[in-house]
Amino acid sequence: MDILGSGRNSFGTADELTAGGERHAIHRISGIAPSDWPYTIKILLENLLRHEDRGEVTPDQVRSLLDWGSAESFARAVDVHPARAFLHDTNGVPALADLAALRTAVAERGGDPARVNPVIPVELTVDHSVVADVTARPDAAERNVALEYERNAERFRFLKWGRGALRHVAVVPPGSGIMHQINLEHLARVVMARDGWAFPDLCLGTDSHTTMVGGLGTLGWGIGGIEAEAAMLGQPLSMLIPPVVGVRLDGELSEGATATDLVLTLTELLRRHGVVGKFVEFHGHGVARLSLADRATLANMAPEYGATCGYFPIDDETLRYLRFTGRTAGHVALVEAYAKEQGLWHRPDAPPRYTESLRFDLTAVVPSLAGPSRPQDRVPLHRVRAAVRDTLRERNDAAARAAAIRPVPDGAASPSASEQVTDAAVVIAAITSCTNTANPSVMVGAGLLARNAVARGLRSKPWVKTSLSLGSRVVTDYLDAAGLTPYLEKLGFHLTGYGCMTCIGASGPLAEGVAETVREQDLTVAAVLSGNRNFAGRIHPEARMNFLASPPLVVAYALAGTVDTDLTTDALDTDRDGRPVLLKDIWPSADEIQDIITSTLRPDMFTRAYADVFTGDTRWEALDAPPGELFDWPEDSTYLRRPPFLDTVGEEPGPVADIRGARVLASLGDSVTTDHLSPAGAIPPHSPAGRHLVAGGTPPTRLNTYASRRGNHEVMMRGALANIRLRNRLVPGTEGGFTRDFTAGGAVTTIHDAAAAYRAAGIPHILLAGREYGTGSSRDWAAKGPALLGVRAVLAESFERIHRSNLVGMGILPLQFLPGDSVTALGLTGEEVYDVIGLAAALEDGADGGVPARTVRVRADGRTFRAAVRLDTPREVTHYRHGGILPYVLRRITAKTAPEGC
Repeated sequence: MDILGSGRNSFGTADELTAGGERHAIHRISGIAPSDWPYTIKILLENLLRHEDRGEVTPDQVRSLLDWGSAESFARAVDVHPARAFLHDTNGVPALADLAALRTAVAERGGDPARVNPVIPVELTVDHSVVADVTARPDAAERNVALEYERNAERFRFLKWGRGALRHVAVVPPGSGIMHQINLEHLARVVMARDGWAFPDLCLGTDSHTTMVGGLGTLGWGIGGIEAEAAMLGQPLSMLIPPVVGVRLDGELSEGATATDLVLTLTELLRRHGVVGKFVEFHGHGVARLSLADRATLANMAPEYGATCGYFPIDDETLRYLRFTGRTAGHVALVEAYAKEQGLWHRPDAPPRYTESLRFDLTAVVPSLAGPSRPQDRVPLHRVRAAVRDTLRERNDAAARAAAIRPVPDGAASPSASEQVTDAAVVIAAITSCTNTANPSVMVGAGLLARNAVARGLRSKPWVKTSLSLGSRVVTDYLDAAGLTPYLEKLGFHLTGYGCMTCIGASGPLAEGVAETVREQDLTVAAVLSGNRNFAGRIHPEARMNFLASPPLVVAYALAGTVDTDLTTDALDTDRDGRPVLLKDIWPSADEIQDIITSTLRPDMFTRAYADVFTGDTRWEALDAPPGELFDWPEDSTYLRRPPFLDTVGEEPGPVADIRGARVLASLGDSVTTDHLSPAGAIPPHSPAGRHLVAGGTPPTRLNTYASRRGNHEVMMRGALANIRLRNRLVPGTEGGFTRDFTAGGAVTTIHDAAAAYRAAGIPHILLAGREYGTGSSRDWAAKGPALLGVRAVLAESFERIHRSNLVGMGILPLQFLPGDSVTALGLTGEEVYDVIGLAAALEDGADGGVPARTVRVRADGRTFRAAVRLDTPREVTHYRHGGILPYVLRRITAKTAPEGC
């Protein structure tokens, strides 16, 4: 059967489009959608029309979208079908493990396991496993890749099994680059051409920064791994029709300002404005003054400013980039013709009608950092020292450390690196992340700054761990061609690998002796990185301050060795003649940067880098993939265990019941991140997860990271809420995964052990939280882990979009305080016993309505208040009734009346 349908629906018939000498059928939207609609809403309309043709979307959903812009429309849900799914290895392993477990469960029920098969293209990039263990030496990258294979060979074999056993799955092997940069430079189609049809490349991925391709005119955003699994099997993504915020860009960036400074400024602005659950579109004449790479930087950090996506419409710069990066002439012609025919071509003089509109002048951008613990906390460069000292005063005794400095110990003629470490020392300076390494202007800028610094005799400070982790092999090629690589290496920025590394906390050990000094002297030290996230405890356990910065500023802070400085006035150091060197003395000009890019960056670099992107090196080819359509779960594995989520699923879901007699497992504050809920970094030997692995025979030196163990639920449930910087109001004054066990009189214990005690006693438990619960990554284990602990509900002031969906997908009830209510306002201590009353009635009443129609009564000892049930769409209600998405899919596949496919 033609998976794209007959081309006929309730709102019109298919039309034809000729481009590049080929004819394509299209679902025309230009005659149905108002011409002044946002570009992204037009793309959603095409998606609904195409799948209404197949009977997978109701005409009422199309009518709801055609009412876009009315207050009523934003309370209605539509079902969206991605054109392809996009995964990385640490989310991809558990996603494929769930599909493998689903196959096993179907077979055990007498069904055909082959029915569990992706129906859309699935592209998975292995980029999250490599760790910056070895740095600042010529063989760093090779040694890190060797360690990556040594630690993760079992996981990689499983991915090769998935590639062979599951239909439509392609895997980009380790060492190729970072998924979003590969997507931007090679994989993204902008317009798909399949089976004679042309349609927008709607890309949904298990990483929240899937939004990066929005800079290329490709609509994409992050979803949870559980949602991705359902989407692969043909299930739609249910979402409320989004408002769209238009950001008009005027002017152009001033000399010395970078795309990094721009995105940090807009992240601050848009977080303050409020864009959670909304699309953001950039438009206006200023868009043409941004390179495609600059646009991608802005789109990449949409999760940090809270939006579902950041989108730039298609224009001449889009086409130029497609040609330059090796897309075929015929495909570029299709993108241009389709965009112009369907009203998706950028018209800066005719802005769409937006729900909300903002205007931003690019000339206002100044050099900035963001930190010390949130991407939206922008700090202009000249204010960094003041911000650092404010942070130190908050943590340290102001009288004892008024100067925020510790002297080098006396009596040491040549103090070691660790002896020179002080408060505010920079212990990590990492050029990392697709956010910035995909942008030649900041990478060449960093290389030129390094060249100028070396010429003056400057060196990185010995206590600074320097690293260069790239998102694409193309970057290596043009830095080499420009002759800049040797200067970066002289400052310790040797290539450490092609992967996320420090950006996701895979930063490896600090310089020798530094971590011990930090712990012994209780120092507050910093990491400076060119990534997109700097949440507490994410980058390195010893770095309490984490600042996001452009690659040139990362180099500058490696030279300075401290963030307790004003780089606009203070010297980085003295040169070989004893003269002070200021940052402005060695900062390259915009013209010099552009001249280098023009003379060295060539199209053949992209075609060469991606010629065999799915092949891998000899190590990858040598890995033996397990055979068979069913995966043979190894009983002794510490990386891959059969997930338990389907073990107790009956043929029919039970009735929805109230939650009675619940205890609070943790009472959390604002901006709790998915890193807090499920850390990704190194597994500490003394943690519940570490103790579990060691007890099973894993040496403490081989514990690896939580990210690498996501195929083992026994490890991940012990890692739930185990971040070393987690703060639980039930145990004030402590940090880490601790709480009080009320089955033991309120004794302090680990969150894992308290949850086990509650499960053994048959006591349900919940989480309390403040605003922006679940910010950050799309990490599905941030919901899976609490679900395995037995968490039944989360009561918060507000939820981030992806994490709320993940909670529903795992059968955890998201409850939201009504306006004016909160843990503090209601005087909740977390010691109360909680009842959630009237849930079944709320679901019935709200099944066809919006969020306000679904409320329940919450009783906490003597206090009673109402809370909103954040099951936002009818499909989410269905998933919750089934206990989550996976049980729903299993029942659908094995039902006697189930339709073909999923």
